[in-house]
Amino acid sequence: MEDLKKWDKKPLPHNALAERTILSAIITSTDALEIALQTLKVKTFYFKSHQEIYRTIIEMYQKNIPIDVLTLNTYLQDNGYLESIGGIDFLTNLVTEIPNVTYIDDYIELIQDKFIRLSLIKLGYAAINSGYITNLPLDSVLKNVETEFFTLTNRNSSLNISSNAELFANIFSQIKQKSLNPSMAGLSSGFYDLDALTQGFQKSDLIIVAGRPSMGKTALCLNFAINILKSTKLPVLFFSLEMSKEQLAYRILSCETNINNFRLKSGNLQTDEWVQLNNNMQTLSNLPLFIDDTPNPSIAVIRSKIKSILFEQNQIGLIVIDYLQLMSQFQGNSKTESRVQELSQITRSLKIIAREFNVPIIALSQLSRNVETRVNKRPILSDLRESGSIEQDADLVMMLYRENYYNLQSKQDTNPKDITELIIVKQRNGPLGVVDLEFDSKYTKFLNIPTD
Repeated sequence: MEDLKKWDKKPLPHNALAERTILSAIITSTDALEIALQTLKVKTFYFKSHQEIYRTIIEMYQKNIPIDVLTLNTYLQDNGYLESIGGIDFLTNLVTEIPNVTYIDDYIELIQDKFIRLSLIKLGYAAINSGYITNLPLDSVLKNVETEFFTLTNRNSSLNISSNAELFANIFSQIKQKSLNPSMAGLSSGFYDLDALTQGFQKSDLIIVAGRPSMGKTALCLNFAINILKSTKLPVLFFSLEMSKEQLAYRILSCETNINNFRLKSGNLQTDEWVQLNNNMQTLSNLPLFIDDTPNPSIAVIRSKIKSILFEQNQIGLIVIDYLQLMSQFQGNSKTESRVQELSQITRSLKIIAREFNVPIIALSQLSRNVETRVNKRPILSDLRESGSIEQDADLVMMLYRENYYNLQSKQDTNPKDITELIIVKQRNGPLGVVDLEFDSKYTKFLNIPTD
């Protein structure tokens, strides 16, 4: 506290009366004590004497020692803390302030508010000091400050504990609501067979879409993004590490207009195609799609940009990262001893981000060349390149397989359609299976296969 007072002569945030009232309540009421122990930490108190009293009460509670003024006084005296907190007179004065236990939650919230404000002030001064430390990597400094700030903004996450009764009552209510108004649990991909297996992309899930090069991973995820944008109008954030935002824009236009990408780039269009292009451009321009093509971004950079979009848009429907192997754990040239270890840290961090922001994240991943050495070239989970903990952290893993990719020399007159198998090799909360999609290489997009 003293260092802060040197810099700022304004009184630091605290509420002495609220702190004394809480201590009086938990000394005189078992109910108040139970509430406080669930939500209140020692460091939340501003005054050292109040911290010491509350710490002692916790110790006594853990040792099953009855708590009142007499036993508390005795315990403090036996352990040499009584004089430091102000003596018996201080304790006696505490219990003379008879609190209304009904409002104990409000009193706790009041001092927690002051504690957070004080912590914010401390963090501000720490950030200022960090700016002068030039021997530390800037990325490390920014990451530490961001982590501390995020901890502050999520201070109540540890309190999100529900009893079984509350939990199952909420779930029952959700099930009943869905029965009255049937709807998909997650975001619809736009492909009905896939949605039937997954119930859509669920919030906080880490989804891996893997395949060999040129299988159509980017095209498929662009389809996901556009379908979700059209159906929900929720913002989609697309991190393109391999292609520029202009290249992605051409792909999107080709998909939506059914005009060949090459012809779009050359500008060789018919009159009706110009009209179609203009109409689709207007529609696409109104969709909240955000493309970031920063090469080799770190986890800290990605988290920072997600927060920026959230601040601007208030919500995000989907995040796509194309692709995992082009990411780094730290900004710049910093490397870990093992690339597998680094990628494991990245996927673990992405899962944490998905949980933090309660949004599905789709991350593309390359497959190893082991696929090419087998007679049956359908990928399996172990084919994930530099897999590390990818399969462990992911909630849903889908792999692309196109027979035509391996039979380019053969004529397929009997079946001219390019059928793609979307193989679900892992699903934490659903079945495994295979979804057949038609790949239109002319416009680099996937289509539902009509049912007979």
